[in-house]
Amino acid sequence: MAAEDPSVSGVSGRYATALFELAREEKSVDAVKADLDKFEAMLNGSADLKRLVRSPVFSADSQAKALNAVLDKAGITGTSAKFLKVLTANRRLFAVADVIRAYRALVAKFKGEVTADVTVAEQLNDKNLDALKTALKSVTGKDVALNVKIDPSIIGGLVVKLGSRMVDSSVRTKLNSIKHAMKEAG
Repeated sequence: MAAEDPSVSGVSGRYATALFELAREEKSVDAVKADLDKFEAMLNGSADLKRLVRSPVFSADSQAKALNAVLDKAGITGTSAKFLKVLTANRRLFAVADVIRAYRALVAKFKGEVTADVTVAEQLNDKNLDALKTALKSVTGKDVALNVKIDPSIIGGLVVKLGSRMVDSSVRTKLNSIKHAMKEAG
């Protein structure tokens, strides 16, 4: 499965594939994904946790102790916790974000979903997210998982990347087009 999907390759792909196969056997694919999402949110929200994960200065032992405290606080247990501890013991915790991304890709493929990368200027409410999912589902014929990134520099509108297709309806791009057209006219 990993060889078919370019987003699931290398060290992170091998770890994600192993985790996915184990989770599938245990019928805990969604529970593991939820735990990994929770861990990723904590990682994105804490500079100290990012430093712990990425820095080679910390020993495997000190990383493991700190990780145990983080997992306990987050309530992450079972297969997900064991997996994160294995990454730590094997000195591969620095790759956790890539492993999570690869795991998500495997889950999406397993469920017949496609993932769209969406960039917006500010957080969308649930109604708008549902409308966007519905619109993308009508185009693809599949359920669409959204990977939403907030980038205020696009000013407004949105940028949607789905597979090899990209639609950029951001205000920034429209302003740049107008600026370019005015330069050519002048």
